[in-house]
Amino acid sequence: MPRRSASLIGIIAAFALLCALVRPAAAHPHVWITVETTLLYEGGAFSGLRHKWSFDQYYTAMAIEGLDKNKDGKYDREELAELAKVNIDGLKEFGYFTTVSVSGRDIKLEAANDYWLEYEKGVLSLIFTLPFPEPVPPDAKGLMFAVQDPTFFIAFDLAKSDAAKLGPGAPAACKLKVGGAKEQGGALGDAFAKQFGALAVGGAQAIVLDCQGP
Repeated sequence: MPRRSASLIGIIAAFALLCALVRPAAAHPHVWITVETTLLYEGGAFSGLRHKWSFDQYYTAMAIEGLDKNKDGKYDREELAELAKVNIDGLKEFGYFTTVSVSGRDIKLEAANDYWLEYEKGVLSLIFTLPFPEPVPPDAKGLMFAVQDPTFFIAFDLAKSDAAKLGPGAPAACKLKVGGAKEQGGALGDAFAKQFGALAVGGAQAIVLDCQGP
């Protein structure tokens, strides 16, 4: 059985306990995650998010320690399955660090499903789907989402390429715009700043769906 201390949620829990025992200090990240997200489309509407979180080399090395059960130098999905479940179960408490809103109204995401861990080229990645409670039609205004840890214990950074993309079948008129409040500009920037508050001030980046055209 994988050691609980090797799981992402185990690290967070240990950090939370430490914070309860000592005075607050300047926040700085202990885990770095690169995020790629697909906005899923099916049945004529947007149905949820599929995340791929790729962990830094230090967390990767710690997390996979002792999990190569057949000693073949590889870490297949079966060997990583229990660790994936521990992480997904624990991340639920934190809302999967994912905020989604439509027209300024928060959406409470369904429990994660279709999840697994993969290890490729020295990088451990967690892939999982977060369904929307109700489908969001393309003509809905103000669909936006962000991945962020307000405590900055985990540093979430968008991938340099393909950070956000639309799933197969999405209308050609729809596009995803990436950026913070300043980059969004105008009404989108105001909406982002209002919805994400301190995250906007702290430089968080949101992804906004635009199906309205120029």
